[in-house]
Amino acid sequence: GYVRRLLDDMKPETGLDWHGHSDRGLGVINAIEAAVAGADRIHGCALGLGERVGNTHLDLLLVNFRLLGWIDTDLGKLREMGEVIAEGTGMAIPANYPVLGKDAFRTATGVHAAAVIKAKRKGDDWLANRVYSGVPAELFGCEQVIEIGPMSGESNVIFWLEQRGIAPSPSMVKAILDTAKQANGLLSEAEILKVIDRASPKVARASGQG
Repeated sequence: GYVRRLLDDMKPETGLDWHGHSDRGLGVINAIEAAVAGADRIHGCALGLGERVGNTHLDLLLVNFRLLGWIDTDLGKLREMGEVIAEGTGMAIPANYPVLGKDAFRTATGVHAAAVIKAKRKGDDWLANRVYSGVPAELFGCEQVIEIGPMSGESNVIFWLEQRGIAPSPSMVKAILDTAKQANGLLSEAEILKVIDRASPKVARASGQG
């Protein structure tokens, strides 16, 4: 704020830039504070690329500016942009990277999934994208994904099966849930299909014959 006031008093036509790095993990919040303090232009790089630990994450800055209501830019292609840049630079996007990471909108916890599924069944995607997420997935070209893991409940399994056109029988649901409870992490699609094949081989083979 001091530099902004100084410029306004001495040379108001001079613009004020902010260029930050993420050495202490504060790149985004510092950039937001700079904007609040009167900076005219904020610097950043997609995926936080840059020297040392990188520049301010431009993608996350855009996310926050959008959610703060400071911009109304369509960011529906933000994840796609991140993937293109990651591929071009050889930089992997961490699974837990906000908004762009593959885990950003995935949930396997029973109580969370149950709330999301309940909203989806009512046709309320707006609520489904907000009930357990501080970031509305649809604003950034994403959607909530329900997975199956050790903390999942029956609703996870039933929804997962229905999404793939598989009729969920009680025995099938139990078999998948029992397997999930013994797993060390989320079940992959291949692992779930293997359980389905064991639980109801005739149904699985018939559906595979198309």
